[in-house]
Formats: sequence, C-alpha cells, structure tokens
Amino acid sequence: MSYQVLARKWRPKSFDTLVGQEHVVRALTNALEQQRLHHAYLFTGTRGVGKTTIARIMAKSLNCETGITATPCGVCSACIEIDRGRFVDMLEVDAASNTQVDAMRDLLDNAQYAPTVGRFKVYIIDEVHMLSKSAFNAMLKTLEEPPAHVKFILATTDPQKVPVTVLSRCLQFNLRQMAGTTITEHLKNILGQENISFEIPALHLISRAAQGSMRDALSLTDQAIAYGNNNVNEAEVRAMLGAIDQSYLFEILNALVEQNGGALLAKAKQMEQRSISFEAALSDLAALLQQIAVAQTIPSSIEADSPERLSLLNLAEKISAETLQLYYQIALLGRRDISLAPDEYAGFTMSLLRMLAFTPNASNNSKTNNLAANAIPKQSISPIANEIAPKVAQTISEAIIEVPINKPEVIVTHTIVEAAKNETPNPLVSKIVNTSTYAFDGDWFNLVKQLNLGLARTLAQNSELISYDGMHFQLTVSETQKHLLSASNQEKLSAAINQHFGKKVTLQFSIGCSGNTLAQQNATTKAELQSNAETSILEDSFVQALINDFGAQIVPSSIKPVQ
Repeated sequence: MSYQVLARKWRPKSFDTLVGQEHVVRALTNALEQQRLHHAYLFTGTRGVGKTTIARIMAKSLNCETGITATPCGVCSACIEIDRGRFVDMLEVDAASNTQVDAMRDLLDNAQYAPTVGRFKVYIIDEVHMLSKSAFNAMLKTLEEPPAHVKFILATTDPQKVPVTVLSRCLQFNLRQMAGTTITEHLKNILGQENISFEIPALHLISRAAQGSMRDALSLTDQAIAYGNNNVNEAEVRAMLGAIDQSYLFEILNALVEQNGGALLAKAKQMEQRSISFEAALSDLAALLQQIAVAQTIPSSIEADSPERLSLLNLAEKISAETLQLYYQIALLGRRDISLAPDEYAGFTMSLLRMLAFTPNASNNSKTNNLAANAIPKQSISPIANEIAPKVAQTISEAIIEVPINKPEVIVTHTIVEAAKNETPNPLVSKIVNTSTYAFDGDWFNLVKQLNLGLARTLAQNSELISYDGMHFQLTVSETQKHLLSASNQEKLSAAINQHFGKKVTLQFSIGCSGNTLAQQNATTKAELQSNAETSILEDSFVQALINDFGAQIVPSSIKPVQ
C-alpha cells in the first residue's frame, strides 16, 4: 500500500475530531441538531485552517443515511463516498481553474434536478473569489432562489473579493488561524500514534513555521520525518527550516543588557560565518522579544516544559518593559529595511547597534529604566525631588514624542531632570515692609499660602500688600480684578487672617496695584518653567536622536514642567 501523507491521513472526518475551530463547530452543530439549515454557507480563512474539511463534514451531516445530524456515522455508503470524494450528489469545484461564466452555468443547470442518491445536492466551491464577475452574476439567481434540495458551501481565502450581493446571501463563518500551542499538541498526538520519536522544541519550531496552518504543519512534519530518518528532533528541524539557533539570540540580548558592543558584533560575525539569514534572524529576534514581554507580564503563561522558560524569565527580569518595546520596534524596522542596506550583515549589525545606542543606562533595578540614559520614569520623580529639593532648585520637563517606527506609532514619554548649580532666591518673596509684634515679616505671599481661605484665595492671590502696622493691612487690587472685592470675599479673608494671628486686624482695600501679586508672580514663574521645559526637551540629545533617526515628532501641547 502506498504511503499516505499525514495531511490526508489525519484529515478530520467529523466535527469532534476537528481541531481549533470550536466557534464554527458549535454554530454548525446547533444548526444541524435544530434542523435550522441555511441554503448557502461561506467559510473564510487562510490556507490550511479547515475550510474544505468542514465543507465535507457538512456534506456528510446533510446526507448521512442515519438522517440530518451533527454526528454523521462515517460508515454508511454516503459517508464513505463523500470521504473518498466520489459522492454523486456532492460537486466539489475549484473556482481558480473554473473561473468563466460557461463553467458556472453548466454547473448550475443541474441544480434544478433532484439528487440522485442523497438527501441534498451539495455544491462546494473552493476559492470562490476567483470567479469572474459574469460567473458571480450567473450564480446569484440560484443563490437567491435555490431549490430546496440544494446547499451551497463556498470557501475563500480572500472574502473582500467576493461581491457583497453574494456575501449577503450566505451565512459567513471566519475560520481562525491555529494557535501555536494547538498545533503543537495536535502534532504530539499524531506522532505518538505514528510511533515516531520527537522533541518538543522541534514541534514548536514547526508550529511557528506553519503560521497558523494545520495543513502546513503536517506537511512540514512529513518533511521533518524524512529529513530526520523517522525522528523529529530540534537540531535537524532547525537545519531543515533554516531557523536561527535560539542561543544566538539569547546571547545577543544578554550582550545588550551588559552594554557589550564587542560581544554583539562578534556574535553577528559568527552568524555570518554560518551563512544564517539575517532577515530571518531579525524576525526571530522580534518573536523572542514578544515572548519575553509576555513572560514579563504573565510569567505563568510560559509553558513549564519549554526549554527556554528559564532564559525567558531571566531576560524578563533584566530588561524593562519600555526597552523591550523599543527593541521590538527596531527589530521590525530593521527587518523591513534590510533590503535597502548595503548587505544583510550591515543591516543586521546596524539594527543591533541602534538597540545598543538607545538602551538606557544600566541600573540595579531594571524596572526603573526608561527610554534614555538621562530619563527618569514618572514613579521615580517624587523620591528624587524630595531628596534634592532642600539643597537645590530643579527644572523638570516632560514631553510626548511620536515615533513612526511601525504602525501604530510608538508613543514615547520623555522626562528630564536638571539640577541647578546654585541656590536661587524665592521669586515669590516680595519687598519686606515693617515687621510687627505679631511675627509677620511682611511676606504677604507666604502668609497667603498658610491661610485656610477657600473661595477667598483668589482675592488674596490678586492682592498686593502696601503697608502693615501691626493692626491694619493696606491692600490693593488691579482694575481688572476689582470684581473680587465682594463683601463675602473680604469677610472670609479677614476671618482667616484674624484666626492666623489670634487677634483682630483690619483690612483696607484700594484699586490700582503695581502688578506684584502672588497670581502674577505664579503666572510669570509658570511661563518661565514652561519656556525652560520646552528648551530642555528640544535640546535634549535623546530627543534629537529620535527626530533624526526615526523621523519622530514632538507633540507640542505635551511639553510641560513636572512639579
């Protein structure tokens, strides 16, 4: 007996053996059990995810001799003939090779006749999007008013090319790409029953290369069995697929963590000597960075039997989340542009050097790293400010920078802390007037800050102290703020001052101040801080590097001093 490839031998023949499309199986099973049958179904999805397999199972469910059922017997003549592709009332057509209107008309001319042996005539049209416009028009009439004994099952990898007039007449099911873990588990089951030895990492490589297609995974497994002489092991599967030895990538990331540029270039040179594809290396590096990000967020999601588990968790501890995202975007950008480089080696090494250039300074706690050597994350600003504040003044600025490395754009929040060399006098202290027996030094601004004023604070902040003799405050407000001189505000301000001094003092207001108010001083200081923040952001070397190397743009409204 001739050898039957795994993709055919292990093709599911019933819904309960179908892998990875539970959402479609559930809907179809319920419809069959309740006899709620539609006349046309459309299955969409990438190659090898089970579109025609489900179509054949549907044909058996509709024509099984036991009746319409979600669990066809598989042993009656109808089921056996459908499995063999020889059932007279199941017409399976490849639209890619029958695109013309004449072929479609010939096919549909027989739809009016009753089935020969089955319960329904089932038309399975694969890659239906390949039909010509005229062929679709010929199909529409039958789709709109089909005979009761006709069922259409359409399949396509490109539903956007199917006319909406056809889509609207079908029940549409989108088949998902298979998860890598689903493919791996299915391969383990098949190889176990085939009595073929295997290594789990080899199956992970095959499932990754299959890119969600179970059929591709089974075809690659067939190839791996032949390549490894009835064994599926990691080393031979890597050689067969041209996959990158993961140890290279782990060593590259460790060199980045250690800021060891020499080790980076040495590893790249070793890869070049082994003729490794650098485009594939960048792709695998991006995949590895994604795994590390997952391990960092949900460590329990890394499979316990994964040989890379410890290495992933170790790097997840060493590399900050922000740095991981930056490395990932650089890897994607490098892979996209590698064809523009002088050669693949140059493109690969430049991507590594770019990662090295933008790696934050090493820190004892990697969680506090940010996107620049001089940057401090938001959660770290307060403790640092509290430590420095008694000694020096600070300028703290922050901005949002959009980096169009890959869509969607990367949003970088960059924060700068600069300590002044010398202490500066408090700009909010006004001229000193006569001191009093009540321990008031004439600093109206400082007094206002200490008072519990409530709604009267606006009046106090817009008032200027002219004189004070121990019992009387002479205050003035500008013409534009005279509306603040309501009786209620004056009473509240007077009460707060009396409570502060523990003795009654009087307030006398006049109109027309020189402009030396707390509100105006605050506005001036705020403007100066904003100007300094904009200057520090625009002149920052990290920001300039993002603009020059990545075409980044600063969001102007996001620049602000952080207090």
